[in-house]
Amino acid sequence: MRIRCSPWSRFGNAIVIALALAFPLSGCVAVPAPACAAGEQAAIGERLYFGMAKPGGTVSEAEWDAFVQDSVAPRFPDGFTAWPASGQWRGADGKAVSEATRVLSLVHAPDERSEAAVRAIASEYKTRFRQEAVLRVRSHVCMSF
Repeated sequence: MRIRCSPWSRFGNAIVIALALAFPLSGCVAVPAPACAAGEQAAIGERLYFGMAKPGGTVSEAEWDAFVQDSVAPRFPDGFTAWPASGQWRGADGKAVSEATRVLSLVHAPDERSEAAVRAIASEYKTRFRQEAVLRVRSHVCMSF
């Protein structure tokens, strides 16, 4: 029995090898910060999304307020904004979860101190309220007052 192959099959190995070599080289590409206009300064904009469901109940308003005063305000004394929302996400168990959410918006200098502060806020929330995750969205922004 003779097996007939497509003329493209001889390129199959070459394509696989090329793709295997290309993926490690493709990596992440740094997105340059925007060019800020006169009177603006470069900064980092952050949004953190905190689920309010916790094992055995929900994070109360008093617990949220205490968390903000204990963990957020001391790290970002120049200001921040927080508001209630509702959200949905897929947990590690693969199930979709809908829950009340709090969104925290921060704008800060692009420095290691601020980066460490944001990581600490998310970590403290996960520990305090036994959360699986806190969603963090980070972007380069231009700010002015």
